[in-house]
Amino acid sequence: MNDEILRAIRLLSPQPGVVELRAITDQHIHSGYFDDLNLLVNAAETLDAIPDVQGIYLTLNDVDPALLSRRANRVKMKLGRKDATTADGDILRRRWFPIDIDPVRPSGVSSTDEEHQAAQVRAAEIAAFLGREHGWPAPVMADSGNGAHLLYRIDLPNDDESRDLVKRCLEVLDTIFSDCACTVDTANFNAARIWKMYGTTSRKGDHTEDRPHRKSLIVSGADQVDLVDKSVLSQLAALLPCAPPETKGYKNILDLREW
Repeated sequence: MNDEILRAIRLLSPQPGVVELRAITDQHIHSGYFDDLNLLVNAAETLDAIPDVQGIYLTLNDVDPALLSRRANRVKMKLGRKDATTADGDILRRRWFPIDIDPVRPSGVSSTDEEHQAAQVRAAEIAAFLGREHGWPAPVMADSGNGAHLLYRIDLPNDDESRDLVKRCLEVLDTIFSDCACTVDTANFNAARIWKMYGTTSRKGDHTEDRPHRKSLIVSGADQVDLVDKSVLSQLAALLPCAPPETKGYKNILDLREW
């Protein structure tokens, strides 16, 4: 049994509960729902051995247990048009605030070692900023295979207010930390967001010497995960004003980091 996959599942989707496992290829989606940890690990290992699977993911937040009956502890290969996957309305509660740092590069290819390392460094900078400036606990730090992930434990209802709060927090981090080398993905605010299954391979484009396929993995923080309170999230979200400050004259250029 793959120890890294097992470790990831125990961290991200503690039992009991239902989680969707989803694998993506160029043309197809493979998906199953699981409440059996061992069967979930075995299914992830099987999918990871298929060369045309580009990435394997799982749902981050609490899934309605009724969805188990869609594909109970099994993966259906090549979903049809009528085969549903997890939607935002299927999430019972938000458990994670996810931050995805991706190196800037052409689409459809893996990152170089330099690009990959740049994302790890940027993730460390974000974690230091949140911890030093705003009192956040240490995150789960992970390697996505091409970039870097930070995961913070939260406990929020699945409603519009929580969605907007998470979205605004990601926009703040994007404004401060995204540049021509690395970007913070602002699209990860929806409740049914799927996330990299650590211990599996990231395959974008062909495996080449300068742009290799890599295994995703948890780097640190899995042993103790402290909760980030809603008020702390709100403090971060408040850093982004509703409108940019007024500028006078063409020489007074807006500095996004300063703003």
